[in-house]
Amino acid sequence: MKLKEITDCLESFAPLAYQESYDNAGLICGNQEMDITSAIICLDSTEAVIEEAIEKGSNLVIAHHPIVFSGLKKFNGKNYVERVIIKAIQNNIAIYAAHTNLDNVHNGVNSKIAEKLGLVNCSVLLPQKNLLKKLITFCPEDKAEFVRSALFGAGAGNIGNYDECSFNSNGTGTFRAGEGTNPYVGEHGKQHQEKEVKIETIYPSNIESKLLNALIKAHPYEEVAYDLIPLSNSHSRVGAGIIGELPSEMAEMDFLNHLKDVMKANGIRYTTLRNKKIKKVAVCGGSGSFLLGDAIKSGADVFVSADFKYHQFFDAENHIVIADIGHYESEQFTIQLFYDILQKKFNTFALHLSKINTNPIKYL
Repeated sequence: MKLKEITDCLESFAPLAYQESYDNAGLICGNQEMDITSAIICLDSTEAVIEEAIEKGSNLVIAHHPIVFSGLKKFNGKNYVERVIIKAIQNNIAIYAAHTNLDNVHNGVNSKIAEKLGLVNCSVLLPQKNLLKKLITFCPEDKAEFVRSALFGAGAGNIGNYDECSFNSNGTGTFRAGEGTNPYVGEHGKQHQEKEVKIETIYPSNIESKLLNALIKAHPYEEVAYDLIPLSNSHSRVGAGIIGELPSEMAEMDFLNHLKDVMKANGIRYTTLRNKKIKKVAVCGGSGSFLLGDAIKSGADVFVSADFKYHQFFDAENHIVIADIGHYESEQFTIQLFYDILQKKFNTFALHLSKINTNPIKYL
């Protein structure tokens, strides 16, 4: 199997356009045309994981965290990042990472946590903005259904849990075919009036090229008129964190014990309990302190995340219970998420879940 087939599968689930500006998700090293025999899935592509890949004969490592965040100017092996890249290249092993793009999709890392906790009625806690655009095009009335279907098939028209969404209005289009044209309707040199449908539909900007190709292929006119308009609307299915509800409310300590058990946490750092039942739960895998204000605004009773600093715990101000379970602990099930995505598409491809615990934090 070509590496590109695997990366295309992962990026169709978690587009690189959804990663945060500081991130470095995608193919870290390797050639998209290289043949892949099998893959190791891990949270961190450490030296031990590269050794594990060598032992298993795998030439692809799929990780959640990118081993390279900023540019490398020298490859001397003076730190673990350089040593990992050197060893991977020496052994013809590709490294791929899906990080904040996998965090930000609605069925990604945070959904996995919500699933483990048994949350229902889940939605994105902080939806991203400026990811959506509107396409407006015009076509003859008898071709409107065909053009709409092509646009929907390319990924346009999705709003929340609704699909095939569009607005259509009737009008009259005018044009005059010039020299060298082959008009679908009308005559050369004469102005033609055509009953047309104006089709408006929304789409995520990362599929624009695919969408325009579908439009031009489906549209009967030689010259296709269309407008592309950026929108400031929030994308309801892309963003940071998730907010959901427990099927039944729980006492605070019962929830914390449930959380520790389900997330296999060695310990939980938490703020003063509020003597209130837990029903609404906000979650964010990894470093989620930046979402505390949004978790409070959402009315969540508890915010499950990691990497809170000492003074940040004061910011709860008895409005919410912060439950810091640890970075690795909050993201450990991402490995299973990768496996499920790829297994669904390539059910005969050899995938190995790494046996290496890459958590750099140890507990007594």
